[in-house]
Parts: sequence; structure tokens; C-alpha cells
Amino acid sequence: MTISALADAGGVGVETIRFYQRRGLLDTPSRGAGIRRYGDADLRRLRFIRSAQAAGFTLDGIAELLALDATRDRSRVRSLATERIAALDARIAELQQARDALATLAQRCGRGGRGPCPILGAFDQGPVSG
Repeated sequence: MTISALADAGGVGVETIRFYQRRGLLDTPSRGAGIRRYGDADLRRLRFIRSAQAAGFTLDGIAELLALDATRDRSRVRSLATERIAALDARIAELQQARDALATLAQRCGRGGRGPCPILGAFDQGPVSG
């Protein structure tokens, strides 16, 4: 398949394919009859990259996962996944705190009264916290 067909099949743009190639995450095939051709293995790798990104891995982390796939180092992969879970848990806690703070402000704003809305006042003072 061509680069545009690979991009379509992977749900990304052509420039994303090229970016992954520059980062060393995807191989750049040689030109055959003037056109680069990609195969099923390239599509599998592209889908792997996209799935790992959806799980919150950085491109550097994905590169390490791809390298580990060749070595079958399951303990290191498990360690990377555990680190990612901890980072996600921390982010979830931050988001929950922000949600709770915003819910409190929305409740105060809903009570009416005169003067500026507490939400706007809180944003004017900096990041919302619980």
C-alpha cells in the first residue's frame, strides 16, 4: 500500500507517518518503481503506536516498548506499564480535585446574589484547587 493508504488504514495523516519515520518508530521502505510500498507489518506497527499513545505512553516510551518487543523482556514491559498506571492515577487524582473545586464554585455561583460570579473570581486568582 502507498503511504496515503497506510495513513488511511491507520487513521492518521501522511505527515504523522513521516513524523513516526523521522522518530525511528516506523521504517521507511525503499522505493520500488518510484513508489514506497508499505505492508501489513507496517500497519500493525502503526496501530501499535496509536494504541500505546492512547494508553498514555510518550513516543520515547513507545520506542522502548518496540525495542523490548524484540527482546521479549516481559519484566521491563510490565515495569513500564506499572509506571504508566501510576502516572495515570496521579493525573486522575488531579482531574478529580479540579472537578470537585469547579463543582463547588458552580454551586456557589448558582446561589445567586450580587457581584461577580465566584467562578470568574477564582479563575482571576490563578489555578482552581480544592
